[in-house]
Amino acid sequence: MLDSYFKISERGSTIAREVRGGVVTFFTMAYIVALNPLIIGLSKDADGKFLGGGDAPNLPAVAAMTALMAGVLTLLMGVIANYPLALATGLGLNTFVAVGIASQMSWADAMGLVVIEGVIILVLVLTGFRTIVFKAVPTQLKIAISVGIGLFIALIGLVDAGFVRRTGAGPVPVTLGDNGTLVGWPIIVFAFGLLLMIALMVKKVKGALLIGIAVATVFAILIESAFKIGPLFDGATGTVNPKGWNLNVPAVPSDVIGTPDFGLFGQFNLLGSFDRIPLVAAILLIFTLLLSDFFDTVGTMTAIAYEGGLIDKDGNIPNNDRILLVDSLAAVGGGVGSISSNTSYIESAAGVGEGARTGLASVVTGGLFLLTTFLSPLMAVIPYEAATPALVIVGFLMMTQIKNIDWSDYGIGIPSFLAIILMPFTYNISVGIGAGFVSYVVIRLFQGRRSEIHPLMLLVSGLFMIYFLSSPINTMIG
Repeated sequence: MLDSYFKISERGSTIAREVRGGVVTFFTMAYIVALNPLIIGLSKDADGKFLGGGDAPNLPAVAAMTALMAGVLTLLMGVIANYPLALATGLGLNTFVAVGIASQMSWADAMGLVVIEGVIILVLVLTGFRTIVFKAVPTQLKIAISVGIGLFIALIGLVDAGFVRRTGAGPVPVTLGDNGTLVGWPIIVFAFGLLLMIALMVKKVKGALLIGIAVATVFAILIESAFKIGPLFDGATGTVNPKGWNLNVPAVPSDVIGTPDFGLFGQFNLLGSFDRIPLVAAILLIFTLLLSDFFDTVGTMTAIAYEGGLIDKDGNIPNNDRILLVDSLAAVGGGVGSISSNTSYIESAAGVGEGARTGLASVVTGGLFLLTTFLSPLMAVIPYEAATPALVIVGFLMMTQIKNIDWSDYGIGIPSFLAIILMPFTYNISVGIGAGFVSYVVIRLFQGRRSEIHPLMLLVSGLFMIYFLSSPINTMIG
């Protein structure tokens, strides 16, 4: 029955290979259950509230919902699309939602924008407009956006770990450690975790990031038990300890398995954002989400197909429409679950490398994510210093795509450069994307290559110009 439904033999695979591939995919991307709470669970919205509307972060709830949505959506990908592709909260997208969107409105409003973005992608998939949208942005500029987000993620990891800290004064906004010096055991934990992950990756160990987070957390617990370091900031006394832990103070959890908290489900306000920010700004935020989400999916889907030999003689991917359908539903589901947009993961290539060729592998991966929902109490004991090395590694992986940009062509090289550097330098993803779009259009016009500019790029660049000039425009029109 399994062989018939999933076409296992037809695709040259076996049940054992599918199961093994599904398990490997899970271990290569399960780190998102730990990282997503650290990215969106610790950020505050414009009202000073944490995700869920509380005055204190609820990391176990974010972890539980992250695992639940990843499990359900990956199961759907396996059963409906019969494709070895797993889905979870998108790294980069969640950073943008936390830093670029929620900071301007409430969390519920921000998740409403995510739902709207997912619905738009769904419409694009059902109507076939995805091809038009895909062709609008130059391929190399899409690569630059991914690279820029990677650098942004790496910078966030370094800052959150305390390896790089804000100065608040002086000629540069950040410096090494505490006033130019690395101090404290937490930094040792960060360095240990980073080197361990690098070593595991070099040795091609499956699940290197997850293993690194787990081992570094155990190391951190031992360090705290021996030296009683305490937190970086003590809320009770208001004192700052430069040598303290920047997130949770690691300790042996009282409970490892617990009842998952799915209270974040449904906490979104579909149209609330339009009451908090200008309409043009809201449209640009939605477009930025849509751009990153949609193009990442197409690229990931194609890469998996080529690695698994799933491309037919005409260059088509089996069940292409179903794959994109499930992925668009994942974007909607991420907003409904209040955990940011969910998308397809390139880490699925690890499972394909182990032999996965069908949706049965995704069913296995999805099932493991569902089991993970009962382990959410563990998320409350992971310190930043143990988890943030994974952000640095993910930044590196996204950076590797930079070799595919033609730097000799100033018309694409300069816009790519601006998109890449302005994301981390301004701590704002949309600024980098906007600068890349606007400069691309302007340079191509100067070069007399108007025919290479898609009309949609002209429209979006115009919207970004309004976005950049919103303050003087508001002043001018009162």
